Amino acid sequence: MAYAAAAISGSFSSHALVPREPRDGVRVGTRAPGQVPAVPPRKRLLARPVRAVDTGRAREPSVAPLAAASATVESATIVAGAAEVGKRGAVETVDFEKLAGELEGASPLEIIDRALELFGNEIAIAFSGAEDVALIEYARLTGRPFRVFSLDTGRLNPETYRFFDEVEKHYDIRIEYMFPDAVEVQALVRSKGLFSFYEDGHQECCRVRKVRPLRRALKGLRAWITGQRKDQSPGTRDSIPVVQVDPSFEGMEGGTGSLIKWNPVANVDGRDIWNFLRTMNVPVNSLHSQGYVSIGCEPCTRPVLPGQHEREGRWWWEDAKAKECGLHKGNIKQEEALHNGNGNGAASLANAPSDIFGTQAIVSLSRPGIENLLKLENRREPWLVVLYAPWCRFCQAMEGSYMELAEKLEASGVKVAKFRADGDQKPFAEKELQLGSFPTVLFFPRNTPKPIKYPSEKRDVDSLLAFVNALR
Repeated sequence: MAYAAAAISGSFSSHALVPREPRDGVRVGTRAPGQVPAVPPRKRLLARPVRAVDTGRAREPSVAPLAAASATVESATIVAGAAEVGKRGAVETVDFEKLAGELEGASPLEIIDRALELFGNEIAIAFSGAEDVALIEYARLTGRPFRVFSLDTGRLNPETYRFFDEVEKHYDIRIEYMFPDAVEVQALVRSKGLFSFYEDGHQECCRVRKVRPLRRALKGLRAWITGQRKDQSPGTRDSIPVVQVDPSFEGMEGGTGSLIKWNPVANVDGRDIWNFLRTMNVPVNSLHSQGYVSIGCEPCTRPVLPGQHEREGRWWWEDAKAKECGLHKGNIKQEEALHNGNGNGAASLANAPSDIFGTQAIVSLSRPGIENLLKLENRREPWLVVLYAPWCRFCQAMEGSYMELAEKLEASGVKVAKFRADGDQKPFAEKELQLGSFPTVLFFPRNTPKPIKYPSEKRDVDSLLAFVNALR
């Protein structure tokens, strides 16, 4: 299951994770008539009685498309699909900030049932191969169809690969695996070696092997379900809500607020998760019996000693208060308050990458370079330039789409570039380059001196390409 043998570059579509039909004819996650699942009588896990699931009720294979009506990182109002509207025939909106408050005391089973009800076939469980297998068990207990995806970095433990196979057989499902881009991995290893993360931090390797594959996966969804818990990581997960607008990634609609992130076990203690797994006789990764608690890639994971926090087994050579691989980088608290909540200001993120948009297809402009571009009234070719800051989570979120756009435009005569506009360059960018927030995208036409600012928050490849084609 090595990445090199199956590296892919596209994201899965909203139909790519349709559950497999089991041999007995019952769909994955759907109870057979008369079957009643055994739910453990633990108050911590089942805070309130869960409404019965009507197994005779016809279910839609997916819900109608959701569209972001208005969204910020903190809250959003989303148009719900047919599964939510029901028989009333009217469009209903969901305020996810309000919903998070309503579900704060709910059990994981209730929360996952609500998530699957709202998003149908356009939501998937992110499975890492650890105790988050509990999410799959909860999904099964709802009686609803569900989908599961996982990131194969190419450097997982053999035990984790065997566990993936065991989970597929136990639940009679097919996990949708996402792989890193082989060319990117090859470039990283050839330039820095196999274990560069021990010397300069894990962020670059995680960005190639995990974050970018995840970004491709999420572009085919409207929501995802994670196994994050507040007790997992000191300093980064202590305030996560049970449902939120994803602060870092985009969904299939593109733009800020287009993806909803569900954290159904956020308020559950790790010991209660394990009691649930034992009660339900759920298979677990054999690494857990060897002292591993938090499980990731083999070179970056080790057993923990008695009394150590579980995250001390991950990236043990780095700061214990900011141990995130980038999949949940929105949890990392900023050192200073950001202005307007949009990534402006002089703040920086803990463990932020030194730079982004790293590809030969994108020209890196210096201050003199972009000043010369501004002065030209007759350019030989049009230019598309992103004004960015490496620590800005919205800039990080559009990295994949902007790099893909640059590759598409390589032979088109349009130059694609970047200009780092934070720090000392910010006053200049605000005055001369129309910088209002990060990222800002500018198009410099061939025969027009003043650049044209991209007006939309949709930063997917198709939207950016339409902007370029309309002006070139």
